[in-house]
Amino acid sequence: MKAQLQNIVETRETLAGKIFDTVIQCAIVVSLISFSIETLPTISTDLRNTLRAIELSVVALFTAEYLLRFYVASSRPKFVFSFYGIVDLLAVAPFYIAGGLNLSPLRALRLLRLFKLLRYSRAITRLSRAFGKIKDELVLYGAASLIVLYLAAAGIYLFENPVQPDAFPSVFHSLWWAVATLTTVGYGDVYPITAGGRIFTTFILVIGLGVVAVPSGMLASALTEVRDEEKMNSLGGGDND
Repeated sequence: MKAQLQNIVETRETLAGKIFDTVIQCAIVVSLISFSIETLPTISTDLRNTLRAIELSVVALFTAEYLLRFYVASSRPKFVFSFYGIVDLLAVAPFYIAGGLNLSPLRALRLLRLFKLLRYSRAITRLSRAFGKIKDELVLYGAASLIVLYLAAAGIYLFENPVQPDAFPSVFHSLWWAVATLTTVGYGDVYPITAGGRIFTTFILVIGLGVVAVPSGMLASALTEVRDEEKMNSLGGGDND
């Protein structure tokens, strides 16, 4: 029976597996819509009770799903501490922690149910594999970006603090400007007014274009590689058949 349940819960090759996936996906969407409707200030008591009943049904379904996945998992500790295992748990935990009460801070965790949809997306799986291929490069790039971020904050502080002590009171306060500038967002709430600060900002903006472009290029290349591998595996499978 465990093997049969595993085929239903963890694969989509069988009709039962496809139905199981579809039911869970529909429940996720219904739950998110229900949560959104609950935020309307003018809904009637009857509608609120209906939404409450929907929430109870969804929680029961997600709880059963979590227990099934835990039961059929080849390594239960690995499942519990995996990304999807944690998401599945947090999708129902607020209800039980609050004892069924609608406590606002815990209700916000219900939004994590949106991440449950990631489990059923082939595109997300492909994206995950692409990130895995470039994880070392991303770690190195992230470390370099943090260094550049600190240098940008320290540099603008040295230029602007003497004339704008309120806007740039310290390097830590200047980090907000550095983030907004390096990501090319530029909110405009704080900006340089000295000639040196403006020249420095120009260089930071140019560097910021690379901060955005480089990881995008790496990810695009990795995604292309993953798609090529999938095509080769598909062709290989066809030849074997």
